[in-house]
Parts: sequence; structure tokens; C-alpha cells
Amino acid sequence: MISRLSGILLAKNPPQVVVDVHGVGYELEVPMSTFYSLPENGEKLSLLTHFAVREDGQFLFGFATESERFAFRQLLKISGVGARMALSVLSGLSVSDLAQVVSRQEVGRLTKVPGIGTKTAERLLLELKGKLAEALPTATPAAADSRSDILNALLALGYNEREAGAVMRQLPAETTTSDGIRQALKLLSKV
Repeated sequence: MISRLSGILLAKNPPQVVVDVHGVGYELEVPMSTFYSLPENGEKLSLLTHFAVREDGQFLFGFATESERFAFRQLLKISGVGARMALSVLSGLSVSDLAQVVSRQEVGRLTKVPGIGTKTAERLLLELKGKLAEALPTATPAAADSRSDILNALLALGYNEREAGAVMRQLPAETTTSDGIRQALKLLSKV
């Protein structure tokens, strides 16, 4: 089992990356949340991995954080969810957003992810209920509510999930709703 790779980033071609580890180039598929946090080609990086062997090949998936890999593995445990769909979910929603969507049973947010229909979203919500809380041990309920309110405000203002998610990652964890919205709008105006 390959658990982690550290080396030099050789190539980025969404959703694949190639990492040189002592002369061996490993091709990994990564969610877009990890892809956006990658350094430039030629720089050092370290990725947590999930190695999968199927009848049609061997596949390596990379993640920037342990919570992403944990959520990916939880998604794979669900009947009918493969690696591509799990990557799609993690590319469309951060782990904290996914945990909030599951705790609030928001089918609509999940159906915005490409490839996820209403029935699949309902199955995901049912199967993941109570399983993602441990992926976010530091999040307090008040902080999670504040972050959810900030995200919902940005979506209501017309920003898409990707833009809002990118800005949310830049905000401090304990930001109040009003300060968070103000900071997020400043960050979005610079883009």
C-alpha cells in the first residue's frame, strides 16, 4: 500500500499530476481542491495517497489533507460510488462543505456536482450521515454555522461554488459571519 508520496511535481493536467520520486514518475488523480493548492512544476510537494487495484488497472489518487483522503474513502464505501464520482464530489465541495451538506441533508447542493443526480445525492446523504464529523475535529458548531452562512451569502450574491470555496479556504477558521462576508468580498474583488 502506498500511503504518501514526496517528490518533485513534474506535470499538472487536471485532474492528473505526475510526481517524480527518486527518478520514478507517479501519475496520480487529485480532486480540484488539491489541484488548486499544488506548487509550480519543478517544486517539491508531498501528497497523501489512496492506491486502488481494479481488474482494469492500478490507480493512485492524491490528496493535500488527511480529511480529503478520509472523505474520499468514506465515499468509496458507498455502493455505486466509484473513484471518479468521489473525486467529482471532492472537486465540487470542500470536506467541510460536504460535512455541512450531509449534516443539513441538503440534496440541492449535492446535485450541483456534475454526475450527481437526486437519487444518488439522497443515497450519499443517507450513507454519509454521522461519518464525516471525525474528519473535522477542530470545527466547532458555531464556527461551522458561521462558515455556512458566509458561503450561502456568497452564493446568493451570484458567485459560483468554486469561487466561493476558494475564498472560504483563505478565511480564518473562527471568523464571524459579518467579518467573513466582508473579507470574502474584498478577496473576490481582487480576482
